Amino acid sequence: MKLLFKLLSLSLIVSTLENACAQTIIKPIVITDSVKHDTDDPAIWINPQNPSKSLIIGTDKNQDGALFVFDLQGKIQSDKVVRGLKRPNNVDIEYGLKIGGKKVDIAVTTERMNHQLRIYSLPDMKPIDNGGIPMFEGETGTEFRDLMGIALYKTPKGKIYAMVGRKNGPTTGGYIWQYELSDNGKGQVKATFIRKFGTYSGKKEIESIAVDDALGYVYYSDEGVGVRKYYAEPSKGDQELALFATTGFSEDHEGISIYQTSVRKGYILVSDQGANQFHIFPREGSAQNPHEHPELKVVKVEAKQSDGSDITAIPLNKTFKKGLFVVMSDDKTFHFYRWEDIAGKDLK
Repeated sequence: MKLLFKLLSLSLIVSTLENACAQTIIKPIVITDSVKHDTDDPAIWINPQNPSKSLIIGTDKNQDGALFVFDLQGKIQSDKVVRGLKRPNNVDIEYGLKIGGKKVDIAVTTERMNHQLRIYSLPDMKPIDNGGIPMFEGETGTEFRDLMGIALYKTPKGKIYAMVGRKNGPTTGGYIWQYELSDNGKGQVKATFIRKFGTYSGKKEIESIAVDDALGYVYYSDEGVGVRKYYAEPSKGDQELALFATTGFSEDHEGISIYQTSVRKGYILVSDQGANQFHIFPREGSAQNPHEHPELKVVKVEAKQSDGSDITAIPLNKTFKKGLFVVMSDDKTFHFYRWEDIAGKDLK
């Protein structure tokens, strides 16, 4: 009887270990063509006339870098690729900036070695920045002007702001600088400095920034520490609203992506770069506190050492019926995942 009990116990232990080790690694539906040097950060542009013709813009982070453009099958759109950029780091997209009397969708990237933003109209990827817009002017030291993260925020009234991060900065009150983007009167974009904000631990660096337009919040990854949350609207103040995702990460906190299930609800996905996985948190917070974001789930993906990511809940085509999650992989590609594969049976 004792032997039977021991065998049953051993069987249970083995089964438990097997289940623990067999956490499903989610496979991408599409892997893009390879870029030339080093993928870093993607952004999704939704084609308003035909979502199946939407585009993915991804950075090739090198001193001879580029913005690569892919279709939903992961194929490079050669006529739209922007080359000759000096280490483009991150990229983001916003819709309906008023330029030359009409609304233009834009892709904005941080050109790190030239300390400037580069801005392109979509979907043609033509420059509309008069050759580049200098950032962090007046700061001394290269690392205080080396651009990294970028996120765009559109207010309910249609103003568009750029939230810009850099390689290094002060620990209190000024790591992120916010600029208003507008027409310079000549059909090009200008940037007007609005404010500086944001706490920084000083532990590693801050790269990933994401904005929730609908709820009006900006998030950024303080690598090795957690995700910090602020108001995106300057008039609401510079106080930190939350610091979450502080435990369970193996190395750096990286890409932040926001999936909407309704106007106020959804999920925040944060890359755990060293573990090839994403931690998922409730977008709306907890029932008691909208700024409390308890962890809901961790998903492992096939993408390696994922830095940047982007997501949409909009149906795009027969493959991505419930949205698309785009993830950088360190093999010079981007991976496209279906939301239902990420959500599994746990999430909406």
